Amino acid sequence: MTRKIQRYKHDSDVSYALGATLTFELIKSHPEWVTRVLLSSSLEETEGIARLKELCDRHGIRCETNDKAFNILSPKGNCYVIGEFLKKELPLEKCSHIVLVNPSDAGNLGTILRTATGFGLTNIAIIRNAVDFYDPRTIRASMGAAFHVRVEYFDTIEDYCRCFPENERYAFMLSEAALPLTEIGIKEPYSLIFGNEATGLPDEFKNFCRPVIIKHSHDIDSLNLPMAAGIAMYEFTKEVWRKA
Repeated sequence: MTRKIQRYKHDSDVSYALGATLTFELIKSHPEWVTRVLLSSSLEETEGIARLKELCDRHGIRCETNDKAFNILSPKGNCYVIGEFLKKELPLEKCSHIVLVNPSDAGNLGTILRTATGFGLTNIAIIRNAVDFYDPRTIRASMGAAFHVRVEYFDTIEDYCRCFPENERYAFMLSEAALPLTEIGIKEPYSLIFGNEATGLPDEFKNFCRPVIIKHSHDIDSLNLPMAAGIAMYEFTKEVWRKA
């Protein structure tokens, strides 16, 4: 039975990769998730599109031309390929993690996923209430990195800590007790914990985490969330990449 195309909803069992590049990444990473690939009638038959169709054929993925789908899913008209895929939550592995507490912006989440993938930190815990990892806006902002990470949601930070008691927890926060990022000792496995874009982490996080601060000039009050997360990820993994 052909699935009806609908605007993405949080409770849907499918999501969408909007664009040829994202669809390539989706198929290369998880062909078993893909239910079909939608093509616009305005799509030009380029060498890249020929490769995409060949990849779909190799994995038994149906391609269909469906302009109505683009009117619903990408009404701005700047998208010509859409990959429809099943939403699959991958439980976290026992290793170092990125922990995002109540992230609220799909673009920020996607950017963090891309940065985390670049630094090899591909296990991401998200504490509710939070933006939807499967929102097509998140997928698009990640530039396909969302298909290279494991993401697991937890109702509370306590639930997460109970699952991974062995992880050293580093909470990035504005606290008098916080040590500068450049002065802390790194213990593995670790959890790099970041708060909501607007409110940060509550002060009580210092009671069960090592509070860390990224020093910067007084000309700004704070760094935005993706920037702070990127700096922290670099600092914690720089020795790995120095040896690579």
